[in-house]
Amino acid sequence: MARTRGVKKRSHEKLSDSNIKHVMQLLEAESPITKKEACSILNISYNTTRLKTIIEEYVENKEYREKRKAALRGKPASDGEISSIIESFINGTPISDISRFMYRSPAFIKNIIERVGVPRKRSKEERGGGYTPFYLPEECVAETFEEGEVVWSAFYDQAAIIHKEEVAIDYEKKYGSKCYNVYVFDMIEWNPDMLVSGWIGERLGGFFSSQLAYDLGSLKHLEAYGVNLQKLKG
Repeated sequence: MARTRGVKKRSHEKLSDSNIKHVMQLLEAESPITKKEACSILNISYNTTRLKTIIEEYVENKEYREKRKAALRGKPASDGEISSIIESFINGTPISDISRFMYRSPAFIKNIIERVGVPRKRSKEERGGGYTPFYLPEECVAETFEEGEVVWSAFYDQAAIIHKEEVAIDYEKKYGSKCYNVYVFDMIEWNPDMLVSGWIGERLGGFFSSQLAYDLGSLKHLEAYGVNLQKLKG
């Protein structure tokens, strides 16, 4: 169960902002739906008092977000904002939702991610249904890694942790690069109703994989922005 400031949300209920906004529009239409129908669309039990509370909180939150966005407009990102943006993005949070809980525009969030050298994630369309290594920012390039180090897999576009160096064969002689056994994190299951800055949702687990060093990216440079890499292990 997720919980917002005043409304306890059950997992089966459809209380996203977009759905609540849709219901409000239907209730205010020229031929409005009934409150029972509104509850059905939100997938909540028929309860007019709770329906009223959900709508009121949505309106209050929307007004608060607009005030916060206006107050922050034109102001540079604080150190705390930068570290939270980086950690959230690496941990699987979409830019649109980081924008939402940080009260900043998507362009603002994207610019910070690019400026500090956070590896970009490809869309399903860019992947083309397969797994191939992707370009890493210059700040991420490294030839060696340490056991327990949190890195970026350019193969899976996800964070990973170095388990051990593979030494069964001479990878440097054969491929010109060291090889590491890594544990790749399956990213969090995104839940936009849980606006806990930087840590939203639930990690699903992960899997082991062997990858050459040039397909892995160092994230150590992000520590200069206050990012706690050990925290990313979950």
